[in-house]
Amino acid sequence: MSEGATHSRTADAHAVDGRRFREVLGNFPTSVVAITTTDGEARPHGMVVGTFTSVSLDPPLVSFLADRSSTTLRTIRAAGRFCANALAGNQERLSRQLATGPAGQRFDSAMWHASDLGNPVLDGIVAWVDCAVERVVEIGDHLLVVGRVRDLRVESMKTPLLFFRSGYGDYLSSTSVLMDRLVGWDEIGR
Repeated sequence: MSEGATHSRTADAHAVDGRRFREVLGNFPTSVVAITTTDGEARPHGMVVGTFTSVSLDPPLVSFLADRSSTTLRTIRAAGRFCANALAGNQERLSRQLATGPAGQRFDSAMWHASDLGNPVLDGIVAWVDCAVERVVEIGDHLLVVGRVRDLRVESMKTPLLFFRSGYGDYLSSTSVLMDRLVGWDEIGR
């Protein structure tokens, strides 16, 4: 028997419970991304994910994971398209609204414009990636949605919103802090 097979059996004997799994993985910071689309009547739909990632440069592909029960995911699959909006550090309220608000009220007071594909691009974000659905793969209790990038843009130099240890925060690059100190910008406003 190989060492790998022995290790695999040992790992199975020590199954990981869901609570511990979430607790430990909460120590891996994730970006906060709003996935948006519109339905057949051009009404906006959206959800928040912490699983958005690049998949391939050639062809340009990205992906995210969504719970099988997501109503927004059903709308995305029907539309065949979505836009990934990287939320800015000052958009925690919008994130909470898109993540937990009633589906029909998630875009109340949210400002946005339609991408060329017709997906909502939210105002005030860091960047966006507009995609056509390439493939949907069943994985555990989630679905992996792979999108072929059709357009993308950096909207601002704001810091991104992050989720870490069950809380929101934003990212501040140590390089940015150093540059601000060298230029003297950190003294402005004191």
